[in-house]
Amino acid sequence: MRNLPATLVHYKSTPVFDQDSVPAGLRRAHSTAAGVWGRIVVLEGSLRYVIEAPAVEEYLLAPGTPGIVEPGVPHHVAIDAPVRFCVEFHR
Repeated sequence: MRNLPATLVHYKSTPVFDQDSVPAGLRRAHSTAAGVWGRIVVLEGSLRYVIEAPAVEEYLLAPGTPGIVEPGVPHHVAIDAPVRFCVEFHR
């Protein structure tokens, strides 16, 4: 997983989701627009972040271990236990 480039600027965040409120779209393959990076920030608990291409990679995210979403790269989250998280968007 790459790091968030230092030159990017945060421009919005999602609401805080939990295991019951996470939108179905985040649980299936999706990607950000060209030039938009994401940072999955886990506040409590943990979730699995799956990068689907070019090769499958899976990471366990927890507080202090964010997931970086590269522009246009298909990915999804999998939730197996209680969690609270949000997604920050940067460009």
